[in-house]
Amino acid sequence: MITLLAHLFLRGERAESETRSAYGKLCGLVGIGLNLMLFAAKFFAGLLSGSIAITADAFNNLSDAGSSVVSLVSFRISEQKPDAQHPYGHGRIEYIAGLIISAVIIIMAYELIKDSVGKIIHPSDTEWSVTVLIILIVSILVKFYMAFYNSRIGARYDAAALRATAIDSLSDCAATTVVLICTVLSHLFGWRIDGYAGVLVGGFILLAGIRAAREVVGPLLGEPPEREYVESIEQLVLSFDPNILGVHDLLVHDYGPGRRIISLHAEVPAEGDILALHDIIDNLEHRLCTDLGCIATIHMDPVVTGDPRVDELRYGITNILASIDERITMHDFRVVFGPSHTNLIFDIVLPFDYPTSEEDLLADIAKRVHDSIGKTYFTVIQVDRIAVK
Repeated sequence: MITLLAHLFLRGERAESETRSAYGKLCGLVGIGLNLMLFAAKFFAGLLSGSIAITADAFNNLSDAGSSVVSLVSFRISEQKPDAQHPYGHGRIEYIAGLIISAVIIIMAYELIKDSVGKIIHPSDTEWSVTVLIILIVSILVKFYMAFYNSRIGARYDAAALRATAIDSLSDCAATTVVLICTVLSHLFGWRIDGYAGVLVGGFILLAGIRAAREVVGPLLGEPPEREYVESIEQLVLSFDPNILGVHDLLVHDYGPGRRIISLHAEVPAEGDILALHDIIDNLEHRLCTDLGCIATIHMDPVVTGDPRVDELRYGITNILASIDERITMHDFRVVFGPSHTNLIFDIVLPFDYPTSEEDLLADIAKRVHDSIGKTYFTVIQVDRIAVK
C-alpha cells in the first residue's frame, strides 16, 4: 500500500531530503488511519467479549495513532530551513519525536499492567465469538505490515521516529498474539487468564517503549559515529592528495539525519608551500561536503619530513607504542633538541575503554623511551580519546 500511495502522491524529481520527508509524512498519515481503524475494531471486540486485555490493546492502538501524529509533525518541522534560532537546522526534532513516542508507549504499558493486575485479583468471565477472533487476526496482520514498511523506510532514510514506530508495531504483533492465544484458551478450557494476558501484553509494550527510547536517546545525548562513516572520511582524506600525510582528531557532530558537521586535523609537510597546501585543504573540504553530505572544517597540522633524526625518533616511538598495545596511535610528533636533553612531543589516541590508567601508561612510555632511545630523551604527551560504534 505504501508503494502504491508513493507512486500516486510522490511523483516527480525530488532532492534526497525532500523524498525522505515526504515518505516520513506519508508513513505518518497511513499510521494514523490504520491505528484508528484498529482501535475501533478492537474496542468493539473488547466490549463484545468483556476482555480487559482486548480493550487495553485497543487503547494501545489509539496511543499509536497519537504517536503517528507526533511523527508526522516532526517530519514537517525537520524539513524547515536553518534560521537564526536554529542555525544547524531542525533535524533533531525527529529524535525528540521518537522520545515522545517512547514515553507514550511506556505510559500505556504501565496503565495496562495496572488494570490487568486488578483483573487478576478480581477475575471475570469473557465472551467468545468468531468476530472477536477475526478482528484479532486481522489486527496482527495489519501491525506486521506496519512494522515492515516503517522499518524498511526508516532504515532507508535513517529516520529514528519511523524505526521507533516499527519496534512498537512488532511489539503490538506479539501482544495481540498473546491476547488471541489467551482468548482461545479461555474459550476452550474456561480459564480466567484475561488479566494474566493483559500483564504479558503490558510487558511486551513496556520493553518496546524502552527499546525505542534507547534508539533515540543516544543521538540526543551525543553518540560516537559509525565505524564505516569514520573509515570513509579517513579514506577520502588520505587518498585526496599526496601532500596529506595523516589525519587525526576527527569529530562528528550529528544535528539530525543528513545534518552532520565534521572537523579534523590533516597533517601536511611543514616545508611545503602554505598557499598551495591551503588550496588543497579548501578543495578537500568541498569534496567531503559533496561526497558525504556534511559540513567539513579542516585544520592543517605541519609535520617535519625529510629530517633523518626526526624520522628515526618517530620510528622509535611508533615501535614503543606498538609494543605496548597496537590500538595506541600517535600524531603531531615534534622534536625539540637541546644541549642537555631532547623533548619528544606528541599526542596518543586511546579507546575510551582502555584498561590502563593514563598516569601508568605515560610512565611506562617514558621508561621505555629512556631504556631504548636514551636517558636524555623526555616525552611530553597529550592523551586523546576516541570512540566509534
